[in-house]
Amino acid sequence: MPARFAFVGFRHPHVRDMFQRCQQRDDIDVVACCEQHAATRDELASEGAVAITHEDYATLLDEVECDVVAVGDVYAYRAGLIEQALRAGKHVISDKPLCISLDELDRIESAAAASGKVVGMMLDMRDLPTYLGIRQQLQEGAIGELRAMSFDGQHPLLRGKRPGWYFEDGLHGGTLNDIAIHAIDMIPWATGHEISTVVGARCWNARVAECPSFRECGQAMLTLANGAGIICDVSYLTPDSFAYAFPHYWRFCLWGDAGTLVASLNDSRLTLYRDGETDAVQIELPAGNPGGYLNAFLAETRGETDLPLTSADALKATRTTLLIQQAADQGRGNVELS
Repeated sequence: MPARFAFVGFRHPHVRDMFQRCQQRDDIDVVACCEQHAATRDELASEGAVAITHEDYATLLDEVECDVVAVGDVYAYRAGLIEQALRAGKHVISDKPLCISLDELDRIESAAAASGKVVGMMLDMRDLPTYLGIRQQLQEGAIGELRAMSFDGQHPLLRGKRPGWYFEDGLHGGTLNDIAIHAIDMIPWATGHEISTVVGARCWNARVAECPSFRECGQAMLTLANGAGIICDVSYLTPDSFAYAFPHYWRFCLWGDAGTLVASLNDSRLTLYRDGETDAVQIELPAGNPGGYLNAFLAETRGETDLPLTSADALKATRTTLLIQQAADQGRGNVELS
């Protein structure tokens, strides 16, 4: 029997990817769609891509027989929606981030434990050829022991196109939590080393003075359990005219005892600089795994184990990223992660 999905919240475009994937699958039935924001309902109606069945979430949970609730609402609203679904006995899969505070995450984890239901997240960086390639090269020892890493996840601001709630006080929850979570999830999976310390982190408002609560620039310095250092920048500083076609979008540089590996999402190959050689090696990317996050989630709801992405992974990545965001918000450094 197909898994019955009910969607709630379409105020971030990421959820459209999941919605479209669900519509294309034989093992999923989309049985309801809820949008509580009137302007967004009108927008969806004019587009015709999503048929809204409910304007009230509590009514949906009361009326609709579903197995899964998929969440794509404003970041600050997600925790409440997720907790309600879990306490109603539904599995949940959400766009990232799950929530914007550690207290919210505690409540989600408590509800998931009490219900025995799965909490999934759209952590699709693991599904992309570039990062599958990085993981493969590290596992094969291409650069030896990893000693340092930098990654640049800068995004375009796209003011006027980006949802307006980003710029409203209390609804966004922090640039590090918004963007860095992809890499915070991917890095332990690719390297085999957990993130152990937040050496320092900072978020600041550089170009949106009229919205002082939206600190659109974010940087952090982290340490892996093997002692390797990480420096990252996930600011909204990419020129809008280049947007997501920027050549260095999600660029990673990994430095090891035996060489250096460089990769960007918009590059068709990895570049390997081996110690002892003077010519770089271009490495073809492996095949991607489109929708892998959704496959893993469905498998976990069926009770399968030994999966490439689990509820525990999603919750751990969320907690780590929220702790990094908290360090930035509180101006704290050398925060040890348990």
